[in-house]
Amino acid sequence: MTQATGPVYKVAFRRRRSALTNYAKRLALVKGSAPRMVVRKSGRGVLVQFLEFSAKGDKVIAGGVSKALGKMGWAPRCNAPTAYLCGLLAGKAAVKKGVKEFNLDIGMQTPSKGSVVFAALRGAVDAGLKTNYTDVMIEDARLNGSLIEKYAKDLKAKDSAKYNKLFSSYIKANFNPEKMVEAFNAVKSKISTQ
Repeated sequence: MTQATGPVYKVAFRRRRSALTNYAKRLALVKGSAPRMVVRKSGRGVLVQFLEFSAKGDKVIAGGVSKALGKMGWAPRCNAPTAYLCGLLAGKAAVKKGVKEFNLDIGMQTPSKGSVVFAALRGAVDAGLKTNYTDVMIEDARLNGSLIEKYAKDLKAKDSAKYNKLFSSYIKANFNPEKMVEAFNAVKSKISTQ
């Protein structure tokens, strides 16, 4: 296929060509009066920020990163319980700054049911913020880590070598994946009392 040339050919913005920004979606979010809750996930954790649009650049109102959960007794990974706790942490900080409602900005991520971004959304809603949300987006069993805990118990009973391999990062961090729900509830109560 040849490259189009001529007076009517328009080159898309670099971030659009690289599939990093959907400008039509971003414009619709920026036009809204409510702040945006930006959820970004990486291989190691989750970042949640509340942003306001400014002509000089987006202004961060409040935020939470999964690394901060490590100081509270949680082993952060890129999973639904970590995203929920991160959303709860950022939501509590946003409430203190006077934010009452928000719009979810997931960037170029696919909005699929049970996704990490919806776990973070649920955490922000549980912190006392309002948004357009239904409970169908994520189940409670995924939020508190009970599915991971059940899998860890079953795997340890069946194949301890595979258990040690799959949960090695948790074991190295002295975090017991078989007691994930207990640890989740403890960290959630610490965040809620802040």
